[in-house]
Amino acid sequence: MKEMLRAFPRVMGIVNINDDSFSGDGTLDVARALATARQMLLDGADVIDVGAESARTNRGPIGVREEIARLLPFLDGFSAICEEIAPRDHRQIWPPLLSVNTWRPEIVAAVLQTGKVDVINDIGGLVDEANARLCFEYGAALLIMHTVGEPKVPHTTQRYADVWEAMERFFDDRLARARRVGLGDDQLILDPGIDFAKQRDDNLAVYRGLERLQRYDLPVLLPISRKTVIGDVLGLPVPVDRDAGTIACLVRGLVARADLFRVHNVRAVADAVRVIAAIRTTGKTLVP
Repeated sequence: MKEMLRAFPRVMGIVNINDDSFSGDGTLDVARALATARQMLLDGADVIDVGAESARTNRGPIGVREEIARLLPFLDGFSAICEEIAPRDHRQIWPPLLSVNTWRPEIVAAVLQTGKVDVINDIGGLVDEANARLCFEYGAALLIMHTVGEPKVPHTTQRYADVWEAMERFFDDRLARARRVGLGDDQLILDPGIDFAKQRDDNLAVYRGLERLQRYDLPVLLPISRKTVIGDVLGLPVPVDRDAGTIACLVRGLVARADLFRVHNVRAVADAVRVIAAIRTTGKTLVP
């Protein structure tokens, strides 16, 4: 997977099966969620990241059974929509990868048992070895996100003397934990966790120093879409108004050699990636 993700800038489309997504794009209608995923694939998504619980901290966690019940029908229907359509171009990963955004081991086990999930996007920051062990057992990749404390709990008082020093200590520890249970570099992805346990200036410092993640020689996911830090900088309280700022973050990520970009507006980001890539390759077309 490492080679696949690093071969070309990749786009991860966000699908929310919930009714409280911060960006207002969630739905409890599985058919509608699958239709959203289908359109994202047509627009150029290489990975679909599906979650059934919003990461918003002003709401408590939903029950384990409820989260599983929301996810399983989507997983069942995903392969069918992939068979109905063709890739946008030869650069797109096909068949596309399916990622599940979650944090509790009970849910990780339930979705991996289906055999339909390629990546676990652990927004809990790998607090112990449980999710890493499950990924090793089922042969899935593990996306490790930097954060502090438990999910679904506000961390607005978190402060860092040096956010990058803290982040590098975190990744050193979590990668050692993941490797201890048997995960290899082909199964590991890093996420600096924009907006998670970070304030405005912390997030901007993360963007400024992104090249530092290259020392790990692992795929880097950058969650750039409609983030609070963009709203803070531009004075835009409504997330859907932040797509231009999202493209600015994409450009910064491409300069820093990030590999995977997690977004709501797949078409805009996939188009931008292809134009920038064409410029880098002296204008050669990237479509068959």
